[in-house]
Amino acid sequence: MLDPKKTFHGCFGFPITPFKKDLSLDLAALEKNCDWMAGFPFCSQVIAGGTGEVYSMMPDESIETVRVAVKAINGRMPVVAGVGFNTAIACHMAREMEKAGAAALLVMPPYYINAPEAGLIEYFEAIGRSCGLPLSFYTRDWAAFTPAQVKRLLDRVPSLLMWKDGQGDIRKYQRIILEVGDRVAWVGGIGDDCAPGYFSIGCQAYTSSISNIAPKLSLKIAELGLKGDFKGLADIMKKYVHPLYALRDRSKGYEVAMMKSAMEILGHPAGPVRPPLVNINDAELAELRKLMEVYADVV
Repeated sequence: MLDPKKTFHGCFGFPITPFKKDLSLDLAALEKNCDWMAGFPFCSQVIAGGTGEVYSMMPDESIETVRVAVKAINGRMPVVAGVGFNTAIACHMAREMEKAGAAALLVMPPYYINAPEAGLIEYFEAIGRSCGLPLSFYTRDWAAFTPAQVKRLLDRVPSLLMWKDGQGDIRKYQRIILEVGDRVAWVGGIGDDCAPGYFSIGCQAYTSSISNIAPKLSLKIAELGLKGDFKGLADIMKKYVHPLYALRDRSKGYEVAMMKSAMEILGHPAGPVRPPLVNINDAELAELRKLMEVYADVV
């Protein structure tokens, strides 16, 4: 079993899932994008994650995206695959994604937003038993944990070896890291704009949606973060990251739609988003085109 603490340092590439105009999967575009991204030294690519619109896809569609990505990447880096929904579906996805060549799983919170702690633990235990892959919990949205809860979850699920934060609460995340220690790989996951905070509290890697348009920039952020060069990070945040995230903040779901539009501007196939996400409007597209001119020196 892969050891996330040893393997995942620096930056995770986070490919979008391309769709055609009729919203069907564009697997040829996915293969092209994953092959291109694998030409850069990311520690992994995460397929069918949040940026990959996992919740808009049927489970078997997600499994197929993993199969295509593994083939395109061809051993150049491990693939982490997203699973979720409910226990039965997540276990099915875990088994099939392992067969498809995934090296680890990113476990989304289950569908039920009021799940008790005991039920969440059983959810993770079942997924862990269903396959031989290391797991990472993506603590997004309602799934926020105290340090004591993290400890109890890790005690019960030995294959839970990575923790991806999706809360952006640096204060609480630092408390968890200091309390739990080096039992797992700590990863920052809510956005490129939070990378300075994540690296400041000891994360060993972060996940980057900007990897879809400017891999060199994503990798530079990780390099500076691991070195503790926060002045250098501040310069990057001001020039490139915060202007993009200001556009992404215009509407819920734009964290995907804005990235897909940026990819299309730069010549990478992406297509539209699937409902309930919405595509950006023409005025926002014009703003994004201007910003991509700023990105010209890092793409």
